[in-house]
Amino acid sequence: MPGKSCACVGGVVLAIVNAVAPAQVVSLESLLEELNDRAVLTRMPDPAYTCRQFSSYDRNATAPGDDSWFANADAGHFLRTEKRHGRDEYVMMDASGPGAIVRIWSANPKGTLRIYIDENPIPVIEGKMGKLLDAGGLAPAPLAGVRSRGYNLYLPIPYARRCVVTSDEPGFYYQINYRTYEPGTIVASLSSATLVQASRQLRDAAGKLLASDWANGVQPVWDAVIAAGAHWEKQLDRGGRAIEGMVIQLDQPENWDRALRSLVLEIEFDGNVTVWAPVGDFFGSGIGLNALSDRMRQVSADGTLACGWIMPYRSSATIRLHNFGSEDLSCAVGVRTIPYRWDDRAMYFHATWREQRDIPTRPMRDWNYVTIDGTGVLVGDTLTVTNPVEQWWGEGDEKIYVDGESFPSHFGTGTEDYYGYAWCCPEPFQSPLHAQVRCDGHAYNNNYGTTTVTRLRSLDAIPFQRSLRFDMELWHWADTRISQSAATYFYARPGARCNVQPDPAAASKAPPAAPVLPPPLVIEGAAEGETLEVIAASEGLNYGPQGGFGLYTWSRGQHLWVRATRPGDFIELRVPSGEPKAEHLYARLTRSWDYAIISISVNGQVVVDEVDTFNSDAREVTTQRVNLGTHKPQDGGFVVRFEVIGSHERSEPPGTYFGIDCIEREP
Repeated sequence: MPGKSCACVGGVVLAIVNAVAPAQVVSLESLLEELNDRAVLTRMPDPAYTCRQFSSYDRNATAPGDDSWFANADAGHFLRTEKRHGRDEYVMMDASGPGAIVRIWSANPKGTLRIYIDENPIPVIEGKMGKLLDAGGLAPAPLAGVRSRGYNLYLPIPYARRCVVTSDEPGFYYQINYRTYEPGTIVASLSSATLVQASRQLRDAAGKLLASDWANGVQPVWDAVIAAGAHWEKQLDRGGRAIEGMVIQLDQPENWDRALRSLVLEIEFDGNVTVWAPVGDFFGSGIGLNALSDRMRQVSADGTLACGWIMPYRSSATIRLHNFGSEDLSCAVGVRTIPYRWDDRAMYFHATWREQRDIPTRPMRDWNYVTIDGTGVLVGDTLTVTNPVEQWWGEGDEKIYVDGESFPSHFGTGTEDYYGYAWCCPEPFQSPLHAQVRCDGHAYNNNYGTTTVTRLRSLDAIPFQRSLRFDMELWHWADTRISQSAATYFYARPGARCNVQPDPAAASKAPPAAPVLPPPLVIEGAAEGETLEVIAASEGLNYGPQGGFGLYTWSRGQHLWVRATRPGDFIELRVPSGEPKAEHLYARLTRSWDYAIISISVNGQVVVDEVDTFNSDAREVTTQRVNLGTHKPQDGGFVVRFEVIGSHERSEPPGTYFGIDCIEREP
């Protein structure tokens, strides 16, 4: 490996590595170096910083325990609206420096994004929000990109004194994670010239994120046959070191789901157990063997599990594998260690795992990942949910309290938003810092079954001096029961304690499985909206299939969801005709709480001047049947155009969406 020297002693590969030294000046360049420096996470930050979040969470949520604590209208909320150059700009962020933006996410970016730095009235960054948050806008992939409908930007944006972020259109979801450094920290503010000058470094940083060079040379060297109910262990006696890489290679168990849950990794550093988690959850695979390749972990189809967390210890480390299952398991294990200088900023690596089964979804609640007392840094987590119905389980927001806060400094807009995707999308995705590695839902049962999502934190790691509490709202559309587990990763100074303890009883059980769902509603002979050919649409219009709101809401469990952003947005669909004769057409349209007033045309003629698709019943999704009249087919079909003409006065932001379940034809 470039820049490293290695030797093998007693089955442990030894290496010497130089971590990036703390920068004298925080800059785009230094932050890009830090982004890929795994060793920097092992020490309390220098210079010190706090990490917080601005978001569009529902401002009706004002206090834990209040009736509106689980308010869910999470779009279109801003700090204020201000006039700039004669236009309204909606302020998402206003923070005093020295600091840096480290992550921006949106489900439906709208308008022109402008980032103002250090009181300069001219924005350093200005452009269409959707393009800037996608790959190639401000940064190459994977520093930017759309993943399962979520827009993500991990470009660090440093500022010396102040940063204000706005858009000139309202009605969208957003999250902005940012650092605030301790007073006196010197920060070189981002400029347009800096971005141009750093283009090569941006490409290099993006390439390093995709690389897994830490896995090179980490080979399984110890064979372990672990009988059911037994354990295997290996002690690393040589002190002043850190585990830099670890690999566990399982030898084809009978049941992957059961094996990866019942085989538990335990690591003891200097006499204290700080890692205890099933290997499936620890390595980000969740329930079952699900391929993953990110900044810290690799899971391969052959059963090889590897991680690159750097785990320091002063005198000794002991690695144990417990088999809490009923099947004997064979595996091979290997680690690589490096010299590590322990000081008053050094920290131990921790990984906790908590599972709860058959959780009632009513009343709604905050579900705790972990609560930590001590000093440290939160660096990631993996969530696995088993959902027995097809309705969406993850409407809940993350709420992270740092150092005894009474109100969380991280208050999100949805579980999937926290993990960097959007709209309860069931499409798996892979990225160095976040992923959806398993999602059983598809077609009509979008969110049924088991889902595993994971997020790693680098520049958006969250330091804490006294305590950290990490909750996620359990906000499900259905009154049902779900099972879920969370592995949480953090570094902490000696003496830190947390509320999550080893749970052999939970690991010894077979993983939860969802029951078989009944088939969805089917309107025979209907042309399904989600399958119709789109022949025209307004520029930049987002649309696609959506399910997850009940098996009997839409025909075949889905509709065509059109995420329009303004009046005048339209989509034209081609509906094939059954015969050359005239046919009577009906459109089944979705009604929801943030939906638009639309007009409908057939073959170029307006047939419905306006139809209001807003649903006055709070948080209910229904359909309505709209008569489109009798028409003769043209060229073997009908062109049906749906266009936004306005919004109901009570429609929640953005108030411009609509959905097409199907088109029915009658002779």
